[in-house]
Amino acid sequence: MDRSSFEKPVTILTGLGTPTRIESAAEAYALLADWPRASRTAAHDIAAKACRAAMDGEIDAETARATFVAFARRNDLLAPQTSSTVAGGTVIDWATRSQRLNAPA
Repeated sequence: MDRSSFEKPVTILTGLGTPTRIESAAEAYALLADWPRASRTAAHDIAAKACRAAMDGEIDAETARATFVAFARRNDLLAPQTSSTVAGGTVIDWATRSQRLNAPA
């Protein structure tokens, strides 16, 4: 694993909603470099600079990951989590439990 790899990949939606795993600052930087110039914002610039710095070993990969996640969130690119931990279970567990409790007897 190179020093710019993320501890946990970031899953974004690309194209026609296809989930894509971004596993490193280099992959995030490649996506950011291809981002249309007319749509670039301060969040884009910060994320791109952070990813480049992580690739160069100037900052840690998790800092770059955080800036990329912020960029992806601002642009509605983050894929919905299919299962995330919530107190006492996962989102899926809670949804299933809610359906069982609210089902007609």
